[in-house]
Amino acid sequence: MHRVGSAGNTAGSSRPRKEKRFTYVLNDADNKKHCAGINCLSYLNASASGTSDYLFTGSRDGTLKRWEYQNGDANFSATFESHVDWVNDAIIVGQNLVSCSSDTTLKVWNCLADGACTKTLRQHSDYVICLAAAEKNSNIVASGGLGGEVFIWDLDAAIAPIAKSVDAKEDEVPNGNSGPALSTLCNVNSSGNIVSTNGKSHGYCPIAAKGHKDSVYALDMNDTGTLLVSGGTEKVVRVWDPRTGSKNMKLRGHTDNIRALLIDSTGRYCLSGSSDSMIRLWDLGQQRCVHSYAVHTDSVWALASTPSFGHVYSGGRDQSVYLTDLSTRESVLLCTNEHPILQLSLQDDTIWVATTDSSVYGWPAEGQTPQKVFQKGGSFLAGNLSFSRARASLEGSAPVPVYKEPSFTIPGVPAIVQHEIMNNRRHVLTKDTVGSVKLWEITRGAVIEDFGKVSFDDKKKELFEMVSIPAWFTMDARLGCLSVHLDTPQCFSAEIYAVDLNVTGAQEDLKINLAHETLRGLLVHWSKRRPKPGPHSLSNGDSSIGKDVSLKNLPHPRSDVDDGSENHANNVLPSFEFSTVSPPSIITESSSGGPWRKRITDLDGTEDDLPWWCVDCAENGRFPKENTKCGFYLHPAEGSPAPNITQGKLSAPRILRVLKVANYVVEKLVLEKPLDGSPDSTFAMGLTSGTSALDSSSRLGLKPWQKLKPSVEILCNNQVLSPEMSLATVRTYIWKKPEDLILNYRVVQSR
Repeated sequence: MHRVGSAGNTAGSSRPRKEKRFTYVLNDADNKKHCAGINCLSYLNASASGTSDYLFTGSRDGTLKRWEYQNGDANFSATFESHVDWVNDAIIVGQNLVSCSSDTTLKVWNCLADGACTKTLRQHSDYVICLAAAEKNSNIVASGGLGGEVFIWDLDAAIAPIAKSVDAKEDEVPNGNSGPALSTLCNVNSSGNIVSTNGKSHGYCPIAAKGHKDSVYALDMNDTGTLLVSGGTEKVVRVWDPRTGSKNMKLRGHTDNIRALLIDSTGRYCLSGSSDSMIRLWDLGQQRCVHSYAVHTDSVWALASTPSFGHVYSGGRDQSVYLTDLSTRESVLLCTNEHPILQLSLQDDTIWVATTDSSVYGWPAEGQTPQKVFQKGGSFLAGNLSFSRARASLEGSAPVPVYKEPSFTIPGVPAIVQHEIMNNRRHVLTKDTVGSVKLWEITRGAVIEDFGKVSFDDKKKELFEMVSIPAWFTMDARLGCLSVHLDTPQCFSAEIYAVDLNVTGAQEDLKINLAHETLRGLLVHWSKRRPKPGPHSLSNGDSSIGKDVSLKNLPHPRSDVDDGSENHANNVLPSFEFSTVSPPSIITESSSGGPWRKRITDLDGTEDDLPWWCVDCAENGRFPKENTKCGFYLHPAEGSPAPNITQGKLSAPRILRVLKVANYVVEKLVLEKPLDGSPDSTFAMGLTSGTSALDSSSRLGLKPWQKLKPSVEILCNNQVLSPEMSLATVRTYIWKKPEDLILNYRVVQSR
């Protein structure tokens, strides 16, 4: 995923500052559902919530969702949206929901609130993959990620808005960390982001458990918060004291990455699951592995135990969930799924299963009395060698699952796995995980046609148009949905005639800028709710929150800025309308340097972190005027008796149609004097000679191009051009040379 670059201060630098990127994410018609794989699950019991049971799900679509579980049914309750990349893990800590993401942040949410993020914690240098918490200590959270970092956070200290004083003599911790104790409250900035500073500046800094040399994939903590276990690509289980970050021990035995860890409530035993397909039980007191369980045929990615820690449910890449008795080594295949299993959560007699699919499944588990599952038959004795299950599978003795269908399903939306930007630069063809092919219009954020399960390549060929529009945006589908990225000034390079968009009442010559209209549509709710502007506007790229600067003094990437007067003086075009039922979300960078995400309908007008160039465009109609002209030469065709009517190179808008060029030739050939007697009217149809770039907006009383039949033919490379072609299309598909375009004309009939 593209990470939004910092728009930091570049004063004194000779390199031009890169402006902040603006991204909008298109949501499907049903935004109550996830549209990408489910990475994590967390459950809040009614006894803790005071109302109902709630299931929280975190997805690769960058959002978390809350589901109210009542009477055997799970109903959508809320969406938690602020992360700008995959949500990798989420845990309940007291009344808070804590999540971590590939955007390198942790976020804290009120479990039962409306989905607003209460605090963002920044300390990791790479993707944050896993979290752990102490059940009996609602303050402590550990986080680990791909940077090899493990941090232990005190939430009370991390989210406190006001700092208590810190003693001059800081607490020394055994692992070499020097900083305030976990119980000390420290400052955070006004945007809700932890500032990574040392204790001397009284900024909060979590304890670092230093020792990992590579990625950390798994964490767990005992109930009292006195033991923390971690594992990753180093193939060892590390044990820490989370109160100090000091190392306790290192456990060796796995031969591949450790992907899942569980520690019992007392802190004596630990279970680990690995990419070597093995599950191992460790006695932390004896510092050794006491049992190995070979039940899977591929990587083990998820573990969940019964409350007594006597049985373990496991899942992974082989798409299967097994139940294993840790004492007798008896194992049974509980169920099979259609996708690899990423996380498990056991609640009473239901095991909730998260997979790379966008749906969540609840399977019968008999969590209170797991012996009942074994009584159904089909059990086998778990081997102690990693190849034993794989060999058994090859020999045809694969077990039969106890349950064929899940008890509950929370359906998701199929993720987009393939996309193609069409030549008109407004439509995008997509294919999802179930093979459905759809055509999107990104300037409205809507699906305009669903073709069903057809060949993506065949449909792409069928929809091909010989048109050439500048690439004004970039796009990816990393979140399972379409993310459209706009960068200034490139995004303002695409123009189109309003009549081509069927704009009611639009004049024939009216041109609109696609990025301009798209930004107006995306920010319409923000603009309506924004306080009445004063004499100054905020510069997001340079100023902190609340600091105003004059808009006219804002640095423009180019000196040539279009104020919109040419096209909007007498014609106010409606902004492109985006759905309010499933509104897109915008992603951009805050003034403190971190990205944020919000639905356009949730913008309340107080967001001062929007890029200044987006605000200037949407509210004032000002945007950098990219070169939209095309230079070309116009000569009589070989063998044509028509005279040469031009001297030197002509210039016209790239979107000018060939028919307009033909009309220009007719005027020059037929008319002895200009139609209105003015010296410049001979350059009608938007054509100019020499180095001039005048784009005449009048058509000098001529009929609309749709009704005017040309009396000359325009050729390029000896090929007769269609009157509907634009100059850009001719240059791209017919001329195909870096040199200036050369057009020829010949008379085919007289008037």
